[in-house]
Amino acid sequence: MAAPIPPAPPPSRAGLAALLAVRPVPRRWPVAMRAAVCMGVPALVGWLAGDVAAGLMATIGGFTALYGSGRPYRYRAGLLAAVAVAISLAVLTGLWTAGVPWLAVGALTVLAAGATLLCNAVPVGQPGAYFVVLAAATGVAMHAGHPDPWRVGALVLAGGAFAWLVHLAGAVVRPRGPEHSAVAAAAAAVAGFAAAGPDELDDARHRAAAALHESWNVLVAEQPARPTAALDRLRAETRALHLRFADLLNGSRRRERAAPEEGVAEPPFGRPAAGALLREALRPGSPAVLTAARAGLAALIAGSAAAGLGLEHAYWATTAAVLVLHQGFDWPRTAQRSLERLTGTWAGLLLAGGLLLAHPAGLWLVLKIMALQYTIEWLVPRNYALAVVFITPVALLIGSGGRPVDDVGALLVARGTDTAIGCAVALVVFLATARLGAAARLPEALAGTLDAAVAVLGHLATGNVTTTAARTARRDLQHRALTLPDVYTMAPDETLWPGVVAVQRLAYRMLATCWEHERTGGRAVRTAAGAERVGDALRDTAAAVRDGRPSAAAPDLPPPFAADVLAVQRSLGA
Repeated sequence: MAAPIPPAPPPSRAGLAALLAVRPVPRRWPVAMRAAVCMGVPALVGWLAGDVAAGLMATIGGFTALYGSGRPYRYRAGLLAAVAVAISLAVLTGLWTAGVPWLAVGALTVLAAGATLLCNAVPVGQPGAYFVVLAAATGVAMHAGHPDPWRVGALVLAGGAFAWLVHLAGAVVRPRGPEHSAVAAAAAAVAGFAAAGPDELDDARHRAAAALHESWNVLVAEQPARPTAALDRLRAETRALHLRFADLLNGSRRRERAAPEEGVAEPPFGRPAAGALLREALRPGSPAVLTAARAGLAALIAGSAAAGLGLEHAYWATTAAVLVLHQGFDWPRTAQRSLERLTGTWAGLLLAGGLLLAHPAGLWLVLKIMALQYTIEWLVPRNYALAVVFITPVALLIGSGGRPVDDVGALLVARGTDTAIGCAVALVVFLATARLGAAARLPEALAGTLDAAVAVLGHLATGNVTTTAARTARRDLQHRALTLPDVYTMAPDETLWPGVVAVQRLAYRMLATCWEHERTGGRAVRTAAGAERVGDALRDTAAAVRDGRPSAAAPDLPPPFAADVLAVQRSLGA
């Protein structure tokens, strides 16, 4: 008897309740403290050197500290170096184009679209493209003071280099700390799946699969080619966890795993390589292309509108529009992010006004920037609107260059107006493009996952699941199964939700069978007989999903996947 399908996740909602909700986040203070140090020390050095403005320019590079958390230190070093260079080049782009308004708007548009596409395609992680666009907008703002672009670029890069050093300091104390954390998270998720009740089973299964996949990303995809003995031990431990997960999926819920064997020669692949992810993102109609197009279009419209209205800080409208759109949320979450940015900014203007009128200087300015940045990073994952209350004053303090502001009231009105324009443009652009590809997104994701299952089935039929081709097929199926809930969230269709659950269950069952084959050398499960019939049934179902027609049930399929395939066909047959 097939397990019952859990109810579809409730749709995202925008409104006051979501605006005031506070999410629990454990151990955020180390990230917040790191960000505060990376923003405060460059300002402190500038003050001690007698050039506060230079120190505040260097704090822009300190935004590098917001990237790369949880990544292995060697991988993190390369990622943060690329981010620091990107932020520096973005500031220079803003400086070089600011003299010609239409050129500056064009540069910000291209940068917004390109950075959004790249950050959504490859695993850059949060905060994504936003701070690269913000850096370019800051360069546009600096142009009025006629600074030396190369000096500004060097200062920003120096701030990024300092953030790089701070971010990697943990490697001295715990060089494998991120890897141990990833394995511990996977162990906790597998234990949670083992203890889950019937109503929680699908969610717990997905969390365990996601945690194990992330562990392999950290232990394989983000590691050098030659592993160390310590890394081998962690891979062996994760392999034991994955075999335990396979036992649970195959029904052995009480079975305990023996101690892990060291020296796993052929670990599974982590996520696809950056080139493969980028090619997938560049497919016409892909969510990454649509999100990048929206961010670029909104940047163009918001920047042009603000410049056309003669607003002195038109780049603020551009950055607000990009902020709302760059993560590729669905409509409710896009509207919610716009509401959070707008209300948070307007509330933050009151705090910013008080700070600017007080004109903190010297050490007081440094301490206020550090306190504000610490508060921001502590609040961001808990309540974004409340975090924006503190983002607004720190941005204006840095933008003031340490000098008194002549007309504080006019500056605050300009900031509030530009933010409102940017948020409004972002919402209009989203609504105007809402139907582009939305109807086909979830069916294509379901069909693509079934295609990936057929590829894995071919390797199972031969009994050899550890070749490079087999591990690639297993990786691709895992990747598609893990992203199905996200695709559903972006393009919800309650009629297809049972199909999402059934296809994901089939994928995880097939992956668990691969692990069982790997352990037993293919003796535990035999799929060669009848594998072609199962593959034909999956191919026919994938074609039916793409064509938008009901899938027909194939009778009398052989084990071990007969029940799962039948559940998929029935769930997509309505």
